[in-house]
Amino acid sequence: MGASGGDLDPQIQNLLGEATTEIDVPRKNRVFCNRNLRMDSIEMIGFDMDYTLALYHQDRLEQLSIQLTLDKLCGKHGYPEAIRTLHYDPKWAIRGLVVDRQNGNVFKMDRHAYVGRCYHGFRELTNEERRSTYRNEKVNLSADRYEWIDTLFGLPEAVMYTTIVDWADKQTGTVDYDKLFGDIRTAIDEAHRDDTLKSVIKADVPAFIHKDPMLAEALHKFRSSGKKLFLLTNSLYDYTAVVMSYLLDGERKAYPSWRNYFDIVIVGGAKPAFFNELRPFFPVDLATNQAITDGPEVKHLSRDKVYQGGNVIAFEQMTNVKGEQCLYIGDHIYGDILRLRKSHMWRTAMVLQELDREISVSDRLEAQIHDMDLLDRRHRHLQSEIDYQSLRLKKIQRLLDDSATSAPLRARLEEERKTGKDSIETLRQRAHLMNDEIDSLEERIDRAYNIHWGSCIREGNESSRFGEQVNDYADLYTSRVSNFAPYSPLRYFRAPRRPMPHEI
Repeated sequence: MGASGGDLDPQIQNLLGEATTEIDVPRKNRVFCNRNLRMDSIEMIGFDMDYTLALYHQDRLEQLSIQLTLDKLCGKHGYPEAIRTLHYDPKWAIRGLVVDRQNGNVFKMDRHAYVGRCYHGFRELTNEERRSTYRNEKVNLSADRYEWIDTLFGLPEAVMYTTIVDWADKQTGTVDYDKLFGDIRTAIDEAHRDDTLKSVIKADVPAFIHKDPMLAEALHKFRSSGKKLFLLTNSLYDYTAVVMSYLLDGERKAYPSWRNYFDIVIVGGAKPAFFNELRPFFPVDLATNQAITDGPEVKHLSRDKVYQGGNVIAFEQMTNVKGEQCLYIGDHIYGDILRLRKSHMWRTAMVLQELDREISVSDRLEAQIHDMDLLDRRHRHLQSEIDYQSLRLKKIQRLLDDSATSAPLRARLEEERKTGKDSIETLRQRAHLMNDEIDSLEERIDRAYNIHWGSCIREGNESSRFGEQVNDYADLYTSRVSNFAPYSPLRYFRAPRRPMPHEI
């Protein structure tokens, strides 16, 4: 992945910083490329806020979300106080899980929509149970029966659902699983909408949000290269201003306020509606934090104002920046990335906060992962040998069954059949032992990522459904926005050549 931009004036080069080679950047801090992208062709870069510019202390946010949801379930929805005493272990959820509201199950799929591991409460379904439930008809994630947990904000839903399903089954044995998930989601949504959650965060921002010391440097570097920056978040202005002030105010002398970094600020974007509906832009009254909905139509996006709502068509018309000239960086595979890529030509980058840990685990287990790959290749070769020997035995048997086969030849064939049977049995025993060893090693590696679900990017030998969507829809992906800082803002990101199976 080489940098692009040609010979630059030394003064400009000094301003932009030295072009960093890939090997200079630690792997966990790299920007990874799925689709070639020339940063020198990007004129405008947009950013989501939550889980993109603002990275949360996930454990604390989940504890708060669960506590507030329990308050609403018990206080407003009539659930028993006993559910407050349950242990809600965050390890019961990762991004990319699917909730089956009909059966009370939570499962993980690979890129072919094959259901891998699946839990009902804390009990893992057997292979036979999975096959009978999910292998007779295709899982349609757009059906009301299924809920796709694709944001970090959604993890508490899966944790609470799994935990309460396990508890409720033991209490009555007759649980309305669909209603249970609906009530959990409604309660969490209420906590977001009525400011219950965000008011707690605003009162103690450092307790819930990481302050990345390199974020301001990354944004400054983009601006120094002549690119325009904009903020497009679903959060409203009162919350956005508090979070962004904490992250950026006073970090660099040239930018006394966070708003100095951005040419356009859009709050309440209601993504993915911003990308597929024609909602109008409204200016925000910064004294009241409310949108002015009864004023004249917005026909120009000004640097000294804040806007709410809007749509991508009007945005492109007013900025005169279209299609592949714009890069949008977000964390939500559906709201920020998938809908945008399916309907428009903007380039996309995805922030995967959990990538830090995924890479750290894979680096630590590099030797074990290599051993598992080696064992898997040897196992495939062993199976090929078994297949070959089995075919050879069938040919011998056909000759033995042929009445025209002479007695001397029949005697030699009988000896070969006996030797072949013994050889196949030995090979099968070796294959069985090797398969057990592979399964054991795979389980140990999986548990290092997450004790129940393994890696969020992989499922077995395949990419997970979530990992495949990142691969398909995000041109770039990384663990945080500040990872762009070591790279030249004119860099040519190049995707690695991915061989097909027949090319390996």
